[in-house]
Amino acid sequence: MSWLDRDEQQRRDRFLYGGARQRFTLCRAALRSVLCRELDCRNEHLAFEASEHNKPSATVRGRPAPISFNVSHSGRHGLIALAPGGRVGVDVEERVPHPNLDELIAAVMGPNERSELAAAPRPRRLHLFFNLWTMKEALSKAHGMGLSMDVARFEIPQAMREGSASGCFRFADTPDVAWRLHNISTEEFAAAVAHSPDRQ
Repeated sequence: MSWLDRDEQQRRDRFLYGGARQRFTLCRAALRSVLCRELDCRNEHLAFEASEHNKPSATVRGRPAPISFNVSHSGRHGLIALAPGGRVGVDVEERVPHPNLDELIAAVMGPNERSELAAAPRPRRLHLFFNLWTMKEALSKAHGMGLSMDVARFEIPQAMREGSASGCFRFADTPDVAWRLHNISTEEFAAAVAHSPDRQ
């Protein structure tokens, strides 16, 4: 708890359940520890800011830190990514059953993705959905739009939908910016990292 600042402690207190509060506390403390090590600074000199769409950035003694980062946590798992330049986004999701999976697929997947998920056997469909979902979330967070982006408007590269662990992605509105996308999922959780060295 001593690692967290006042804002983080207030966010922690909004969680209704003790387990969720503990996981949030551990994830934020881990993020601060990693950033302090990389930036060679004391925790009390580290602070966070957020963009219009809540993409976080770090400052040290009030000055922007020369590093990009992103964090995600789900259940017992947390994921932190650091990049010396450009933009980075991550997402992790535990593979747990979803009661409205078909409705969620219709809302967040593109037409080819929906067709491929519909053709998959039911047990496999959830697995594939979480793989695609975390890759889309990592891209939207790296882009800086987060939850405000309509992720149904773009599709994960076909090679990655077919099982490739990494690939290149370009948003239609910024075709000159290349994003490296990595699927780092396991059988227990789905996870992805997106990074571009370009800040445009």
